[in-house]
Amino acid sequence: MRFSERYGYKKVREIVQIDSIDEPLRNALWSLLKVFVWDQVHASTGIYGGCYLTSESNEQIRTLCKRLWFSYFKKPLDQLDDEWNEVYGQLRKYFFGCEWYEVYDFLEFIAGNYERYQFKDNFVSACNQALEKEISAYRFVDDLISRITEQQEVDEIEHALETALGPVRTHLRRALELLSSRETPDYRNSIKESISAVESLVAIATGANKGTLGQLIKKLEDEIHLHPALRTAFSSLYGYTSDEGGIRHALMESESIRFQDAKFFLVVCSAFINFVEAKIAKPIG
Repeated sequence: MRFSERYGYKKVREIVQIDSIDEPLRNALWSLLKVFVWDQVHASTGIYGGCYLTSESNEQIRTLCKRLWFSYFKKPLDQLDDEWNEVYGQLRKYFFGCEWYEVYDFLEFIAGNYERYQFKDNFVSACNQALEKEISAYRFVDDLISRITEQQEVDEIEHALETALGPVRTHLRRALELLSSRETPDYRNSIKESISAVESLVAIATGANKGTLGQLIKKLEDEIHLHPALRTAFSSLYGYTSDEGGIRHALMESESIRFQDAKFFLVVCSAFINFVEAKIAKPIG
């Protein structure tokens, strides 16, 4: 994670790509199109060589391009060039010049209209891996690109990072850093940091020098009139991360913890921190 992201100079909404696609993500998605689609075009074996859509070996690509021209671009089919390099150039120019949401339109259309054997499942899986790595708010779900991160979730995280101080903010920032690392995301320890942020908050709010969240949250319930249902909910979450099969123990394989799990804990813990701070009407830290 870059300096600007680690120290809060870059907003969470910029780290989590909700209404944008940055250059690395756009490049990655185009590369997947190249590998899974464009590289399947075959050169002519005739005396003149070259790559042509009308070649018998390019029937599937020809069908896809016709559908693109007719149904996606809404262009006359007689404007579809037979020479593949010309078509490729037009597609590339469009992809790198279109709006962020049109990139997702384009990916959806390709996934649903290229009929090469076993293409869709492999392509969708590869796209979702790239979208997760680059912290996009979107994934392919049932052949459609859907948003998995809501603006309200980002708002909760940002508000907590802006208002929390001391160890609470340190743990939250570390949780975000581990969650959003492009190269080496650590979802397991991101969850640990999110829970540790709540532990620090509860300890400070109750004036306790030590104790676990499970021990201190009953005291918090008395001090700020925390609803018993909320106490039970957070006690249960803490138990999930603390029992012998939990996040803090080696028996839980890190491969089984995914982005969605870590994001859930960061959002919920941020929301709880915001709630407690509002209850006591002053920043905690």
